[in-house]
Amino acid sequence: MATVAVDPLIHHYRRKTPRLSPKLTTAKQSSLNYTRRLLSRGATFCSFKSPLRLAVRAGSTEAALAETSESTDVVFDKTFSLKRTAKVEGKILIRLNSGKDDKKWQLTVGCSLPGKWVLHWGVNYVNDIGSEWDQPPLEMRPPDSITIKDYAIETPLKKSSMALGSDIFYEVKIDFNLNSSITAINFVLKDEDTGAWYQHRGRDFKVPLTDYLQDDGNVVGSKKGFGIWPGALGQLSNMLLNSEGAQYDGEDGTSDLREPTQQKRGLEGFYEEHSIIKESLIDSSVSVSVRRSPETTKNSLHIETDLPGDIVVHWGVCKDEGKRWEIPAEPYPAETIVFKSKAMRTLLQRKDGGPGACGCFTLDDEYVGFLFVLKLDEDTWLNYNGNDFYIPLSNSSGLHTRSRLVESEKNEQQDVLERVESGSLPIPEKTTEANQAGSAYTDEIISEIRNLVSGISSEKSRKTKSKEAQETILQEIEKLAAEAYSIFRTAIPTFSETAISEAEAEVLPVKICSGTGTGFEIVCQGFNWESHRSGKWYLELHKKAAELSSRGFTVVWLPPPTESISPEGYMPKDLYNLNSRYGSIDELKVLVTRFHEVGIKVLGDAVLNHRCAHHKNQNGIWNIFGGRLNWDDRAVVADDPHFQGRGNKSSGDNFHAAPNIDHSQDFVRKDIREWLCWLRNEIGYDGWRLDFVRGFWGGYVKEYIDASEPYFAVGEYWDSLSYTYGEMDHNQDAHRQRIIDWINATNGTAGAFDVTTKGILHSALERCEYWRLSDQKGKPPGVVGWWPSRAVTFIENHDTGSTQGHWRFPGGKEMQGYAYILTHPGTPSVFYDHAFSNYGSEISELISVRNRNKIHCRSTIQITKADRDVYAAMIDEKVAMKIGPGHYEPPSGPQKWSLATEGNDYKVWEAS
Repeated sequence: MATVAVDPLIHHYRRKTPRLSPKLTTAKQSSLNYTRRLLSRGATFCSFKSPLRLAVRAGSTEAALAETSESTDVVFDKTFSLKRTAKVEGKILIRLNSGKDDKKWQLTVGCSLPGKWVLHWGVNYVNDIGSEWDQPPLEMRPPDSITIKDYAIETPLKKSSMALGSDIFYEVKIDFNLNSSITAINFVLKDEDTGAWYQHRGRDFKVPLTDYLQDDGNVVGSKKGFGIWPGALGQLSNMLLNSEGAQYDGEDGTSDLREPTQQKRGLEGFYEEHSIIKESLIDSSVSVSVRRSPETTKNSLHIETDLPGDIVVHWGVCKDEGKRWEIPAEPYPAETIVFKSKAMRTLLQRKDGGPGACGCFTLDDEYVGFLFVLKLDEDTWLNYNGNDFYIPLSNSSGLHTRSRLVESEKNEQQDVLERVESGSLPIPEKTTEANQAGSAYTDEIISEIRNLVSGISSEKSRKTKSKEAQETILQEIEKLAAEAYSIFRTAIPTFSETAISEAEAEVLPVKICSGTGTGFEIVCQGFNWESHRSGKWYLELHKKAAELSSRGFTVVWLPPPTESISPEGYMPKDLYNLNSRYGSIDELKVLVTRFHEVGIKVLGDAVLNHRCAHHKNQNGIWNIFGGRLNWDDRAVVADDPHFQGRGNKSSGDNFHAAPNIDHSQDFVRKDIREWLCWLRNEIGYDGWRLDFVRGFWGGYVKEYIDASEPYFAVGEYWDSLSYTYGEMDHNQDAHRQRIIDWINATNGTAGAFDVTTKGILHSALERCEYWRLSDQKGKPPGVVGWWPSRAVTFIENHDTGSTQGHWRFPGGKEMQGYAYILTHPGTPSVFYDHAFSNYGSEISELISVRNRNKIHCRSTIQITKADRDVYAAMIDEKVAMKIGPGHYEPPSGPQKWSLATEGNDYKVWEAS
């Protein structure tokens, strides 16, 4: 459930002349509460420091602009669609009052903002345990209410009959009788237009109806004052109270309740207001055209946009495909300044007779490209797909194609070397005549590699050879693998640059084998532990697809799609029934199609370790399955006493809450292969997140990967790190080796979540022991330090965080964690709750830095500092970063560093 925090009013106040509804005001972007936000559909906000304004002699408009004549050639002409966010402040209004009969009461919930508002609500009954909702009785449900599964109701808000003039608000009224067994009404407010949910302090609004009140921090009306809607149609409110039931002390927002959390009282009427901010997306565009004059051999670039206000173009030029910003020679357009000797800033001229602005730039023919971002105000910038706008000034696709092919070759060679170290070297097949070139010599090298690998892998060798000797052999293997790979690459037929279209030139590097992606993936986990509650998660996530794409995410991980005993989906029953608590199979197909439209790959969460049965056997044990895969107890492992299977012993650790599937059975593996292929074809999944892979051998995973041929696959291999007397050990090699062993069992066809890195980050940040982030060899201490192309790094997920909180990341230090994983090699994964929180803009800036500098899963890393209070590293010699309260600045030298982004105890620099 996507939530928007509701900021409570802090001070008690009285209103002598209340209005019908609070006046709507547009939120000021420069206010203290303003958060830089992402712009969807290819445009994002980013942050820049204040410019150093230098006196620059600007040429006249006539001198700076090239005249357009009939002889000019159009080099480039494109309109970029953008969306900008507008914020409007409003109120959620809550009133509880009694009727003529003290036993009949009415709860009214209203909203002062226009829109299509829906109240998502439920009740608690006497003797209910926990915070689960139930549906209210039929007589309590207002007209037009619909049921949501078996636990909630949704009721649309309608325009109030008390609306006067231009001030209108929307409301819904719920009538109830105190003689019922209902103890509380719970609700959240949903904006159908945007899909946003409005909660109270990050939780449901809770209105207690009983004498005993347990205040869990989300109770409203904890201090009572009888009131009515503000307005001239009724008497003045006796008292308007803020949404806090207690005084707050400290900056951390913790409360010191002046009254006990449980209190006995009678039901009293009250009226409360809660401030909200609604964000809506407004369509905008920017058009860029480039014309070349044969007479002057200069390019005239024209920019036009419908964005309102004063629009500044922050721009530069480049002379090659490296897209390194440079300042062009004068003359410049009017209203132009130099920014820190690195870029130009030009104020666009307002268009006559309408909104928007435009400007022209004259550029010499020595420049290959024009780079820019748009500045709306001091806090708001627009770029494109997380990168700068890049406008080619000449046809240079051939050079771009060549650079991408070289980059692809480099990544593939690095992958070969990584897999040699793990003992799973992929040998390229010779399928064409061109591949025969040098094949005899290559075969000799491959044979020698196999001999060396066999020698170093044997038990006798490990006992007799010293560690130094083994490392020498590994180095020799790397050299031979690189030589063989070089011969293999040169034998592949080449293509002329003219034969490759510009669209093909943008294709990401070729992957070596199925399941490993391109190396440039950035994953967003598209759900949390509570996402199933609305019953419409697929529809809600559909509205966020364009935003996720514009923020730079390339892969989204969706929740388990199958029918399940548990609503979260991790206790699957009928694998072919894809109508779940997240939505229907048709809604899932539409969602996957939408992600594909915006360029995002989709991972399905496949639970292959266990399955819940449909029937009991003759002994009363649940181990007989139904549905399309109607297995009997031979499909269940024999060594789990809870389910008495007749299969073979388990090849991994047992999950005792459900029957563990015996993957050694041929019929089981055949059915799973067919099911995964069906999901790929029927739903359109691009890959898999594999649940609880500790439960079965990685070799079976290889078989499933080979059959379903996913774009990307990652397994959840989660076990405990090493501790001594309750303190985490510095050396976690044994832990990451177990994850590496599982990856190697899959023959490298799947990656794994880097649980080791998450655990070490916990200890380093909690205890201010940043030295833990370097192992004994000066490398990252997690899986990312040993096999980075198979390490999926993360700091939180639905199990560790969300409402489960099994292993929550240190509070307040989440952005340090993201500064680490989003700048380092490996494939980073961002948790949904963080992506759509106050951290969202900072995460987007880090993603932008990663993409701008082409950091990928195999990027090189040099740890430059790992002390008690600071950790620092340099990645690909293009990005430097530090986390921790200690001081660090990148070393001065041939590279000049500029600060790209910073936050609480973290900084990231880019080489300029």
